[in-house]
Amino acid sequence: MSHRLNELSPTLDAFTQGKLSLSDLAIQWRSAAKAHEPALPARYIEVLERVLSQLESAALFTEESCSFSQADLVAALQQWLDKAKAL
Repeated sequence: MSHRLNELSPTLDAFTQGKLSLSDLAIQWRSAAKAHEPALPARYIEVLERVLSQLESAALFTEESCSFSQADLVAALQQWLDKAKAL
């Protein structure tokens, strides 16, 4: 779809490797989505916000005490990105 969306894939690897903070990851993803808001359906923005919010919530708890798996949420971001690029 756009150069900005292509820049998001490396952020997932950097985040999972501990090289990028959750805050920075969320800022970059929200910024890229906002840059494409006219082209992205509103539902895409809603889903992205939900996944990012769940990821931010999961960071407040240990993996065992949280109902959201960080790995699953990162996978959901990758799936969102793949679908957004396909538009």
